[in-house]
Amino acid sequence: MKKYITIFILLLVTEIAIAYFQFHSFIRGFIGDVLVIPLLYSLAQSIKRFNPIKVTAAVLLFAFAVEIAQYFLIAEILNIQNRFVKIIIGSHFDPWDLLAYTLGILPIVFIENFISYGKD
Repeated sequence: MKKYITIFILLLVTEIAIAYFQFHSFIRGFIGDVLVIPLLYSLAQSIKRFNPIKVTAAVLLFAFAVEIAQYFLIAEILNIQNRFVKIIIGSHFDPWDLLAYTLGILPIVFIENFISYGKD
């Protein structure tokens, strides 16, 4: 589980840096969304080792649900004023985010295969 904690911390620092330093919109808007899937996956796996396929599916469904909630303007409906919460929930729907989240599965598959092969 230490590997997942390390991966989580590295991805969290990367996500914070992307947001703080206002990188190019492609990096902030797309790559940041790609990285959020392995970030959430590694967080879950650092708490307890779960079935990789089930966690990947759950994380992806969660990300899709948040994006769909953005489509229905959930932040406005709930009258969320806190800037940090607004950043996490997001403020606008972007169908490209769904692609980014789906692509975020690829690093998970790579890492899980790499870790599995390392155990043999």
